[in-house]
Amino acid sequence: MTTSNLSSSALRFSMTRTPVRTIGALSLAAAALAGCSADTLNISNPNTPSIAGAAGDPQSLQLFATGILRQNRNSRGLFITETGRFGRELYIYTPQEGRNTTAYLIGLSGENKLDNAGFAVGSWGVPYGNLRDVFNFKNTVAGAALTPEQKRAALGFAKTIEAMELLTVIATRDTIGAIVQTNADPLVLAPFVSRDSVYKYILNTLDEAITDLGAGGAAFPFTLHTGFTGFTTPTTFRQFNRAMAARAAAYHATSGGGAAAWQRSLTALGASFFNAGATTAAALNAGVYYPYGAAPDILNPVNQATNLDLYAHMSIDADAPLKADGTKDNRFLAKIITRPSRNGPTGTSVASTLGFSVYPTISTSIPIIRNEELMFLRAEGLLATGDKAGALTIINSIRVNSGGLAPSTLTAASPDADVLTELLLQKRYSLLLEGHRWVDMRRYGRLAQLPRDIATGVNAHFVARVQPVPQAECLQRVGKGASLAAPGC
Repeated sequence: MTTSNLSSSALRFSMTRTPVRTIGALSLAAAALAGCSADTLNISNPNTPSIAGAAGDPQSLQLFATGILRQNRNSRGLFITETGRFGRELYIYTPQEGRNTTAYLIGLSGENKLDNAGFAVGSWGVPYGNLRDVFNFKNTVAGAALTPEQKRAALGFAKTIEAMELLTVIATRDTIGAIVQTNADPLVLAPFVSRDSVYKYILNTLDEAITDLGAGGAAFPFTLHTGFTGFTTPTTFRQFNRAMAARAAAYHATSGGGAAAWQRSLTALGASFFNAGATTAAALNAGVYYPYGAAPDILNPVNQATNLDLYAHMSIDADAPLKADGTKDNRFLAKIITRPSRNGPTGTSVASTLGFSVYPTISTSIPIIRNEELMFLRAEGLLATGDKAGALTIINSIRVNSGGLAPSTLTAASPDADVLTELLLQKRYSLLLEGHRWVDMRRYGRLAQLPRDIATGVNAHFVARVQPVPQAECLQRVGKGASLAAPGC
C-alpha cells in the first residue's frame, strides 16, 4: 500500500475513540430495545465501518468531519519540529537518540542530503492519509440525504482541507513535487507532478471551495471544532479559505508563479479576515487554531510543560532586535526562557541554554493561520509588486505593536533586499515556533544565511533544502514505470 493512495483504513482512523464509543452505545441501546420487539434489527459492527455503510449512516458525516480535522491536526507538531530544526529555530535533545539532532544537521554521511529511510521524512503519511479521508468524505456527501445547499457546504469544507494538506506536502518537498490525484482504487498509484502544478492545483481547489461555500447556505451539516470559532458557517469559513489561499499564492509566487501569483495572494487577502489596522494582541492573534487538551483529546505536541527536550536555537538570542532602552524585543521576552544547558551528541557542538514559552501548557492552541501572518503576507505582496512604502508601513506597525520597537530606519529609497531582510527578521520573531522560518528562507533563496551548526566534517555546513520522499513510497514505485517514479528516490 502506498502512502499516497491509502485504503479505507483512513476512514477507520476517523471513526475511532469517542465517535466509536458513541456508535457502540447507540447500538447497545438498540439491541436492548430489540428484546422487546418481534422485529429483527440489522446492526452493523461499529468497529469495522465501511465506506458504503458510512454513506447510509446519518451520523457518518459528523464523524468524517471530526476525523478529518483531527488528522489534519495530527501532523502539525512534527511539521513544526522538523522544519524548526532545518531552519535553525530549535533542537530536540533526546539523550537516548542523538539522531533527533544530527539527522537534521548532518544528513547522510558524505552525501550532503537527508536519509529517506531514517529521520526527517514526516509531513507525508498523515497528510496523504487524510487526503484519502477527504476523498471518502466527498463520496459520502454525494450519497447522503442532504439538501443541495448542505452538499455544497460540505464539499467546500472538504476541498479547503484537501488544499491545506497538499500545501503542507509541497512546502516540505518543494522542487520534488507531489502527488495531487487520489484514485478510487488505493492500490493504483498516482504520478508525481511538478511543484508548479501542485501550487496551481491547490489554488484552483481553494477557488472551487469558495464557489461551493458561496452556494452552501447558512450552516454546515456538521459541527467544526472550537479552533474555528468565528468561522463556523459557510460564509465565515470562506474568510479562512481566502487566508489559506493568500499563503498558498505567496508560496507559489516565490516558487515561479511571479507577479500573477502575488496579485492572487493580495486579492485573496482582501476577502479573508485580514485586519490591516491590528495593533492589539487580540487583533494580531485573531484567526483559526488547532485546539488541544487532556485525554481523551491529545496534548499540544510542542507544549513546554512536558517537552523538556525541546530547546531554542541560540541564534534567536543573538539576533533579537533591541528596544530603545537596549532590552530585547517584547516577542523574545514573551516567547523565550532560560533552561539548563544542554548539548547535542559528541562532536556536534550545538549547545543551548534557551527554551520556549510559546505553548506553555498541554492545552495551548497552535495557530493554523492568524492575522499577524496575514499582515506579513500583505507586506511581502506589496514589496514584490513595487509598493515598498506600503510594505514598510506594515513592518513598522508590527515592530511597534508586537515587538515594542521603534520604527525601522528603512525608507522607500532603501534597497528591496534590505526591506526583505527586515521583513523576514520581524516575521521570524512574530511567528516563532509556528513552522515558517525554514520555508520562508528557502522561498527567498536565503538558506545560506542560516547558522551552520556543524563546522567540520564531510557534511559541514549542511542545510537541508527539501525533505525527501519516504523510502516506503519509493519502494512501492519500483518497477512501476518512469511516470510513477518518485523524484529524489
